[in-house]
Amino acid sequence: MENNCAIINDKKAFRYRSAAIIVEEGCVLLARNDEDDYYYSVGGAVHMGETSEEAVKREVFEETGFNYEVDHLAVIHENFFIGSSGLKGVDFHELTFYYMMKPMGKRNFTSQSTTESGAKETMHWVPIDELDKCKAYPTFMKNYLRSKHNGVEHIITDERV
Repeated sequence: MENNCAIINDKKAFRYRSAAIIVEEGCVLLARNDEDDYYYSVGGAVHMGETSEEAVKREVFEETGFNYEVDHLAVIHENFFIGSSGLKGVDFHELTFYYMMKPMGKRNFTSQSTTESGAKETMHWVPIDELDKCKAYPTFMKNYLRSKHNGVEHIITDERV
């Protein structure tokens, strides 16, 4: 945690993340854990001195056990939200670089990863056509995966209410 590019105090937080968009056979790979009631992108904090591309490769390996290759930088996401679980009520400003990863044709992962708070994390292949039926973050992913893209997209989400 001390190597993460993050600043967290009692009520406000900033963090720099790198995340993967992995699509196989019409499904996107998302993570879940024992503490939260939603799916989320595979990825995590960028460490000090690490590039976002190095971070996404490391995080994907830690969470799946496979060395996925980066295809391209797809989205720069500025995300504003109120934290949950161990960071409940914290006002977050998060900057995430989303990388489209090259498909590998693999759908079975045996890796056992955990969140920073120690919750067991599991990988799930969610059909893109069913994303709107489940609680998943980032919320832009549902529309993003259903349309064509050129270059890097900049998306801003503000879910503070």
